[in-house]
Amino acid sequence: MISAFEGWNDASQAASEVIHYLISHYESRLVYEINSDGYYDYQSTRPMLCHITGHTRIIWPHTSFYEIQLSPTVQVLAQIAPEPNYHWKDYCAEVLRTAQAFDITHIITLGAMYASCPHTRPLPIDISSATCTCELDREYNGPIGITTVLDQMACKTGAATTSMWVSIPEYMDTDICAQGTLQLMHGLSTLLNTPLDTKDLQSKAEAWKTKAATIAACDDSLSSYVTRLEHEYDLAQHARTVASPGAPQAEQLVKEAEAFLKRMEP
Repeated sequence: MISAFEGWNDASQAASEVIHYLISHYESRLVYEINSDGYYDYQSTRPMLCHITGHTRIIWPHTSFYEIQLSPTVQVLAQIAPEPNYHWKDYCAEVLRTAQAFDITHIITLGAMYASCPHTRPLPIDISSATCTCELDREYNGPIGITTVLDQMACKTGAATTSMWVSIPEYMDTDICAQGTLQLMHGLSTLLNTPLDTKDLQSKAEAWKTKAATIAACDDSLSSYVTRLEHEYDLAQHARTVASPGAPQAEQLVKEAEAFLKRMEP
């Protein structure tokens, strides 16, 4: 099952757009919904008024599950919903009962967060897997979203879980980030060992990068900030390469990293 939630876990809608993209580009069908009553504060997650073929309809916040056929041999259950406001444990228990009804044994949660990263480099992707609660988020202390709660409760049922987050440049927090969605799709393709069609995302991702470049070029302070982020990104990449198996020892790593940083200074 692939799960994404709109709201706090979904910077620039990069994660939820993965589900919407899969639904629109592959054979899919709605198979189940969770009622919104008791889970949402309608003043913060408001119902929507919709006019369809002359009829007026109120669309309430809700959770939808779709069966999606990604290939002749690969079918997934996709979950999309706004992040609930209340009763997270009850909500996740209901999600997991639904997953069990569809014989789901592996849950992949998607997320996106704003971070200090440049638009000119591949957006950082963090993928973590666990089979028990003690393995989840061992190095993080701080606020969490519904995805972490779902991951940990899923572990208690014996399901395998994988969490995949993409980082979005914090200075691009007003636009839908197709580049983030594209990179989550690439990660998902690897996890599922299934090629995914991303043709329609490629052009949108290029348009996003072009707009980011224009915004940076028109603001000297932002341009300097992006340059600094590029230096830090390249240094970190270089350090990871040097520290890879079979590479020089720590002392040599420090020397090369210092030399690299000096070369990068303006």
